[in-house]
Amino acid sequence: MINKEQQIKNSFLYLLPTITTSFLPFLTIPIFTRILTKEDYGVLALAQVYAIFVNGLVNFGMTAAYDRNYFQHREDRLETAQLLYSILLFVMLNFVLVAGFTYLFRGTLSKLIIGSVEHGNILFWAFCAQFFYGVNYYYLTYFKNSETARDFVVYTIVGTLINLIISLFLVAYLRIGVIGLIYAQLCSGATIFGVLSYRFIASLPFYLSMPILRNSLQIAYPLTPRIFLGVIGTQFDKYMIGLLASVGGVGIYSIGQRISYVIFTYMTAIENVFSPQVYKRMFDLGDKGGSAIGKYLTPFAYISIFLALVVALFSEEVISILTPPPFHDAIDIVAVLSMYYGLLFFGKLTGTQLIFTKKTHITSLLTMGSVGINVALNIQFIMRWGAIGAAWATLLAGLISGAISFLVAQYYYEIKWEYRRIGSILLTFFSSAILVILLRDMDVNYYVRMAIKLMSICVYICAGVKMGVITSENFTLVKNILVGSSFQIIRRRTT
Repeated sequence: MINKEQQIKNSFLYLLPTITTSFLPFLTIPIFTRILTKEDYGVLALAQVYAIFVNGLVNFGMTAAYDRNYFQHREDRLETAQLLYSILLFVMLNFVLVAGFTYLFRGTLSKLIIGSVEHGNILFWAFCAQFFYGVNYYYLTYFKNSETARDFVVYTIVGTLINLIISLFLVAYLRIGVIGLIYAQLCSGATIFGVLSYRFIASLPFYLSMPILRNSLQIAYPLTPRIFLGVIGTQFDKYMIGLLASVGGVGIYSIGQRISYVIFTYMTAIENVFSPQVYKRMFDLGDKGGSAIGKYLTPFAYISIFLALVVALFSEEVISILTPPPFHDAIDIVAVLSMYYGLLFFGKLTGTQLIFTKKTHITSLLTMGSVGINVALNIQFIMRWGAIGAAWATLLAGLISGAISFLVAQYYYEIKWEYRRIGSILLTFFSSAILVILLRDMDVNYYVRMAIKLMSICVYICAGVKMGVITSENFTLVKNILVGSSFQIIRRRTT
């Protein structure tokens, strides 16, 4: 297992693409929200509902199967190649079939999902763009699991930059409308996929294996209902807002979700560091690894939820700076969804526990229950409160279903969490975020609210010091890594 210094280095490396993929689009929001309307963003969001849903079926749960089985075959180079290419070929064949169906019925699908047949092309190209964006996951997972973080970072950042440049050219310069955002994602995803495919085939010979594919399918196919229902659970809110409220409401909700989603992206970057280590402890220590994993994960929970706290507290400032007044209804949406995304740190671990124990069919049952709760709450909340109701329904459903999934996952593979420390983190997080939302709704003086926000951050930092996450040793280690990395960059530039 890699040491603490290397894990911290990898953490910073994985955060680079997170900063890039999150910060650069933030720079474009003030531009695009002054060119595109709320309705444009609503059309884009609804097209992506279909794209994400259908691509979940195209992948057939293979993303989770590949992530797990990589460690099973990692010692054999031939089997590693067979696992990767067999899954990729299977997924690409699925894509061709579904793409043909989507193209033929794009008008009907657009009418059903977006409410107008004129958006059929947007729907089709959104599906294609989402596929190429997602299929690169397999290559990037290879980098993550082999702990070659630098390659993961480079390709992720390059893809983001390509997307950014093309989207600015098409939307801000040529003014072709919201479809320019879709074309940009398609071009960037397809380019990175082509480059990575060429690189992998050159270094990892192309082999296929039906037994390995069959084994992966045995793990993956029980996840397909989970993906089917999971996408409904995560995208149903936008569809219902469009159905029960307006397409413009979908646009506002989409902007709020896009900004708060930076938390999930940030957590995924942190997960790229701890996930391989968790799997290694599970495979190496078996049931005895629960205690070591629990202690190991506490600092990751702390730093993951820290960003969720910051986004929740300062959602008002972010939205006010980035968007014009018609989008300011997204302020509370960002704050509420930040609490939801903060909880997903534990959701990521429940999936790992069930996948390791090959109880993937359980995840589908859990997802079915989660979707039922989410749909029921969303219908009631959206009818009464519109877009902000969807955010509160998503949070409440996440709390209920997350607690159930946590208990089930613990039954099959117990992680011995440091419950007092985790409880302290969550208490500070939720109490601070909800307090600021209430103060804003009561129209309390802005400077009073700002003082409370800063006090909340200080309390959270003090909690980190008390539980031993923030220590002088860790601070010195991080400082040395940053200084050393900066020195290496300067030295390379001067030689």
